[in-house]
Amino acid sequence: MTPISTIQIPKTSMPKIPKIKIFADGANSDAMKELFQKGFVTGFTTNPTLMKQSGVSDYAKFARELLDEIKTLPISFEVLSDDFPAMEKEARQVASWGSNVYVKIPITNTCGESSLPLIRKLSHDGLHINVTAILALDQVRGAVEALPDKIPNIISVFAGRIADTGRDPVPVMKESVALAKAKPGIEILWASPRELLNLFQAAEAGCHIITMANDLLKKIPMIGKDLSQRSLETVQMFFNDAKAAGLSL
Repeated sequence: MTPISTIQIPKTSMPKIPKIKIFADGANSDAMKELFQKGFVTGFTTNPTLMKQSGVSDYAKFARELLDEIKTLPISFEVLSDDFPAMEKEARQVASWGSNVYVKIPITNTCGESSLPLIRKLSHDGLHINVTAILALDQVRGAVEALPDKIPNIISVFAGRIADTGRDPVPVMKESVALAKAKPGIEILWASPRELLNLFQAAEAGCHIITMANDLLKKIPMIGKDLSQRSLETVQMFFNDAKAAGLSL
Protein backbone atom coordinates (compact mmCIF):
# COMPACT_ATOMS: atom_id res chain seq x y z
CA MET A 1 0.00 0.00 0.00
CA THR A 2 1.35 3.42 -0.94
CA PRO A 3 2.04 5.54 2.15
CA ILE A 4 -0.08 8.62 2.65
CA SER A 5 1.99 11.81 2.64
CA THR A 6 2.01 13.07 6.19
CA ILE A 7 2.61 16.32 7.97
CA GLN A 8 5.71 18.32 7.06
CA ILE A 9 6.65 21.04 9.54
CA PRO A 10 10.20 22.44 9.68
CA LYS A 11 11.18 22.80 13.33
CA THR A 12 12.19 26.41 12.72
CA SER A 13 8.65 27.33 11.65
CA MET A 14 6.53 25.24 14.05
CA PRO A 15 3.13 26.95 14.35
CA LYS A 16 1.64 27.67 17.75
CA ILE A 17 -0.52 24.63 18.49
CA PRO A 18 -3.07 24.65 21.33
CA LYS A 19 -2.21 22.70 24.46
CA ILE A 20 -4.01 19.44 23.81
CA LYS A 21 -2.95 15.88 23.00
CA ILE A 22 -3.19 15.10 19.28
CA PHE A 23 -3.91 11.48 18.35
CA ALA A 24 -3.57 10.44 14.71
CA ASP A 25 -6.68 8.70 13.39
CA GLY A 26 -6.23 6.25 10.54
CA ALA A 27 -5.39 2.74 9.40
CA ASN A 28 -2.48 3.25 7.02
CA SER A 29 0.33 1.53 8.90
CA ASP A 30 3.11 3.27 6.95
CA ALA A 31 1.66 6.70 7.67
CA MET A 32 1.11 5.84 11.33
CA LYS A 33 4.69 4.61 11.74
CA GLU A 34 5.99 7.73 10.00
CA LEU A 35 4.06 9.99 12.38
CA PHE A 36 5.37 8.02 15.35
CA GLN A 37 8.95 8.37 14.14
CA LYS A 38 8.53 12.13 13.72
CA GLY A 39 7.39 12.42 17.31
CA PHE A 40 4.61 14.87 16.49
CA VAL A 41 1.48 13.05 17.67
CA THR A 42 0.95 11.70 21.17
CA GLY A 43 -1.21 8.68 20.37
CA PHE A 44 -3.19 6.80 17.73
CA THR A 45 -6.75 5.67 17.08
CA THR A 46 -8.28 3.50 14.41
CA ASN A 47 -11.62 1.79 13.74
CA PRO A 48 -13.11 -0.89 11.47
CA THR A 49 -14.33 1.66 8.90
CA LEU A 50 -10.85 3.15 8.54
CA MET A 51 -9.36 -0.33 8.25
CA LYS A 52 -11.86 -1.22 5.52
CA GLN A 53 -10.94 1.96 3.63
CA SER A 54 -7.24 1.13 3.91
CA GLY A 55 -7.71 -2.45 2.75
CA VAL A 56 -6.79 -4.12 6.05
CA SER A 57 -7.84 -7.77 5.92
CA ASP A 58 -5.91 -9.31 8.83
CA TYR A 59 -6.76 -7.31 11.94
CA ALA A 60 -4.37 -8.99 14.37
CA LYS A 61 -1.44 -8.84 11.93
CA PHE A 62 -2.11 -5.15 11.24
CA ALA A 63 -2.21 -4.36 14.95
CA ARG A 64 0.83 -6.40 15.91
CA GLU A 65 2.96 -4.88 13.15
CA LEU A 66 2.07 -1.42 14.44
CA LEU A 67 2.76 -2.39 18.03
CA ASP A 68 6.16 -3.80 17.09
CA GLU A 69 7.15 -0.18 16.44
CA ILE A 70 4.68 1.92 18.43
CA LYS A 71 5.43 0.78 21.97
CA THR A 72 5.43 4.03 23.95
CA LEU A 73 2.24 5.84 22.88
CA PRO A 74 -1.41 4.89 23.49
CA ILE A 75 -3.13 3.24 20.56
CA SER A 76 -6.80 2.27 20.41
CA PHE A 77 -8.16 -0.83 18.66
CA GLU A 78 -11.88 -1.62 18.50
CA VAL A 79 -13.79 -4.83 19.16
CA LEU A 80 -15.73 -6.24 16.21
CA SER A 81 -18.50 -8.36 17.71
CA ASP A 82 -22.02 -7.20 18.50
CA ASP A 83 -23.03 -9.55 21.32
CA PHE A 84 -21.50 -8.83 24.69
CA PRO A 85 -19.93 -12.23 25.55
CA ALA A 86 -18.05 -12.22 22.23
CA MET A 87 -17.23 -8.54 22.70
CA GLU A 88 -15.68 -9.31 26.08
CA LYS A 89 -13.58 -12.14 24.65
CA GLU A 90 -12.32 -9.88 21.87
CA ALA A 91 -11.61 -7.03 24.28
CA ARG A 92 -9.39 -9.22 26.42
CA GLN A 93 -7.61 -10.49 23.31
CA VAL A 94 -6.99 -6.95 22.05
CA ALA A 95 -5.77 -5.78 25.47
CA SER A 96 -3.23 -8.62 25.51
CA TRP A 97 -1.47 -7.15 22.47
CA GLY A 98 0.37 -4.51 24.49
CA SER A 99 0.43 -2.41 27.65
CA ASN A 100 -0.17 0.75 25.58
CA VAL A 101 -3.35 -0.63 24.01
CA TYR A 102 -6.75 0.91 24.73
CA VAL A 103 -9.73 -1.25 23.81
CA LYS A 104 -12.48 0.64 22.00
CA ILE A 105 -15.94 -0.42 23.16
CA PRO A 106 -18.95 1.25 21.51
CA ILE A 107 -21.43 2.77 23.98
CA THR A 108 -24.14 0.40 22.66
CA ASN A 109 -24.34 -2.56 20.32
CA THR A 110 -26.22 -2.32 17.00
CA CYS A 111 -29.53 -3.02 18.76
CA GLY A 112 -29.06 -0.03 21.05
CA GLU A 113 -28.39 -2.21 24.11
CA SER A 114 -26.06 -0.53 26.59
CA SER A 115 -22.44 -1.64 26.76
CA LEU A 116 -21.97 -0.03 30.18
CA PRO A 117 -22.08 -3.29 32.20
CA LEU A 118 -19.30 -4.70 30.02
CA ILE A 119 -17.36 -1.43 30.16
CA ARG A 120 -17.61 -1.47 33.94
CA LYS A 121 -16.44 -5.09 34.16
CA LEU A 122 -13.50 -4.73 31.79
CA SER A 123 -12.27 -1.41 33.16
CA HIS A 124 -12.45 -2.60 36.76
CA ASP A 125 -10.45 -5.66 35.68
CA GLY A 126 -7.69 -3.23 34.69
CA LEU A 127 -8.18 -2.94 30.93
CA HIS A 128 -7.71 0.51 29.46
CA ILE A 129 -10.98 1.34 27.71
CA ASN A 130 -11.80 3.89 25.03
CA VAL A 131 -15.59 4.24 25.15
CA THR A 132 -16.52 5.17 21.59
CA ALA A 133 -19.43 6.30 19.38
CA ILE A 134 -20.75 8.69 22.07
CA LEU A 135 -22.83 11.71 21.00
CA ALA A 136 -25.23 12.40 23.89
CA LEU A 137 -24.51 13.73 27.37
CA ASP A 138 -26.44 10.96 29.08
CA GLN A 139 -24.04 8.53 27.40
CA VAL A 140 -21.11 10.50 28.80
CA ARG A 141 -22.65 10.40 32.29
CA GLY A 142 -23.11 6.66 32.06
CA ALA A 143 -19.55 6.09 30.90
CA VAL A 144 -18.10 8.27 33.65
CA GLU A 145 -20.12 6.39 36.25
CA ALA A 146 -19.07 2.98 34.87
CA LEU A 147 -15.33 3.66 34.66
CA PRO A 148 -13.08 3.35 37.73
CA ASP A 149 -11.38 6.26 39.46
CA LYS A 150 -7.72 7.19 38.86
CA ILE A 151 -7.17 4.57 36.14
CA PRO A 152 -6.45 5.87 32.61
CA ASN A 153 -9.46 5.52 30.32
CA ILE A 154 -10.84 7.55 27.42
CA ILE A 155 -14.34 8.72 26.53
CA SER A 156 -14.61 9.59 22.83
CA VAL A 157 -17.36 12.09 22.07
CA PHE A 158 -18.03 12.43 18.35
CA ALA A 159 -18.20 16.20 18.14
CA GLY A 160 -18.05 16.19 14.35
CA ARG A 161 -21.11 13.97 14.11
CA ILE A 162 -22.92 16.21 16.58
CA ALA A 163 -22.12 19.14 14.28
CA ASP A 164 -23.43 17.13 11.31
CA THR A 165 -26.90 17.32 12.91
CA GLY A 166 -26.82 21.13 12.95
CA ARG A 167 -25.98 21.33 16.66
CA ASP A 168 -23.03 23.18 18.17
CA PRO A 169 -20.82 20.50 19.76
CA VAL A 170 -18.85 22.90 21.97
CA PRO A 171 -21.38 23.04 24.86
CA VAL A 172 -21.60 19.23 24.83
CA MET A 173 -17.83 18.93 24.94
CA LYS A 174 -17.50 21.44 27.78
CA GLU A 175 -20.13 19.61 29.81
CA SER A 176 -18.43 16.28 29.05
CA VAL A 177 -15.15 17.64 30.42
CA ALA A 178 -16.96 18.85 33.54
CA LEU A 179 -18.56 15.43 34.06
CA ALA A 180 -15.22 13.65 33.65
CA LYS A 181 -13.66 15.65 36.48
CA ALA A 182 -15.39 13.27 38.87
CA LYS A 183 -12.89 10.59 37.81
CA PRO A 184 -9.34 11.99 37.41
CA GLY A 185 -8.23 9.06 35.26
CA ILE A 186 -10.75 9.80 32.50
CA GLU A 187 -9.75 11.82 29.44
CA ILE A 188 -12.32 13.35 27.08
CA LEU A 189 -11.48 12.93 23.40
CA TRP A 190 -12.92 15.23 20.70
CA ALA A 191 -13.62 12.71 17.93
CA SER A 192 -14.42 13.13 14.22
CA PRO A 193 -13.17 16.72 13.75
CA ARG A 194 -14.21 18.26 10.46
CA GLU A 195 -11.84 21.24 10.20
CA LEU A 196 -8.66 22.63 11.74
CA LEU A 197 -10.72 25.11 13.78
CA ASN A 198 -11.92 22.12 15.84
CA LEU A 199 -8.40 21.77 17.25
CA PHE A 200 -8.75 25.19 18.89
CA GLN A 201 -12.36 24.56 19.93
CA ALA A 202 -11.39 21.27 21.57
CA ALA A 203 -8.57 22.91 23.53
CA GLU A 204 -10.79 25.80 24.61
CA ALA A 205 -13.48 23.36 25.76
CA GLY A 206 -10.91 21.68 27.98
CA CYS A 207 -10.76 18.39 26.08
CA HIS A 208 -7.71 16.31 26.88
CA ILE A 209 -7.34 14.80 23.40
CA ILE A 210 -8.39 15.42 19.82
CA THR A 211 -8.04 12.73 17.19
CA MET A 212 -7.18 13.96 13.70
CA ALA A 213 -7.08 12.18 10.36
CA ASN A 214 -4.16 12.68 8.01
CA ASP A 215 -5.92 15.29 5.88
CA LEU A 216 -6.33 17.55 8.93
CA LEU A 217 -2.84 16.90 10.25
CA LYS A 218 -1.47 18.14 6.93
CA LYS A 219 -3.24 21.47 7.47
CA ILE A 220 -1.45 22.24 10.74
CA PRO A 221 1.28 24.28 8.97
CA MET A 222 -1.50 26.71 7.92
CA ILE A 223 -2.12 27.76 11.53
CA GLY A 224 -1.70 31.54 11.73
CA LYS A 225 -1.01 31.88 8.03
CA ASP A 226 -1.48 35.35 6.54
CA LEU A 227 -4.98 35.49 5.04
CA SER A 228 -3.94 37.68 2.11
CA GLN A 229 -1.32 35.12 1.17
CA ARG A 230 -3.90 32.35 1.53
CA SER A 231 -6.23 34.34 -0.74
CA LEU A 232 -3.51 34.66 -3.38
CA GLU A 233 -2.80 30.92 -3.22
CA THR A 234 -6.51 30.25 -3.78
CA VAL A 235 -6.62 32.49 -6.86
CA GLN A 236 -3.50 30.78 -8.21
CA MET A 237 -5.05 27.35 -7.64
CA PHE A 238 -8.22 28.26 -9.57
CA PHE A 239 -6.17 29.73 -12.43
CA ASN A 240 -3.83 26.75 -12.70
CA ASP A 241 -6.66 24.23 -12.48
CA ALA A 242 -8.58 26.00 -15.25
CA LYS A 243 -5.50 25.80 -17.49
CA ALA A 244 -4.86 22.16 -16.59
CA ALA A 245 -8.48 21.26 -17.40
CA GLY A 246 -8.28 23.08 -20.77
CA LEU A 247 -11.22 25.33 -19.90
CA SER A 248 -11.94 28.33 -22.12
CA LEU A 249 -14.63 30.91 -22.85
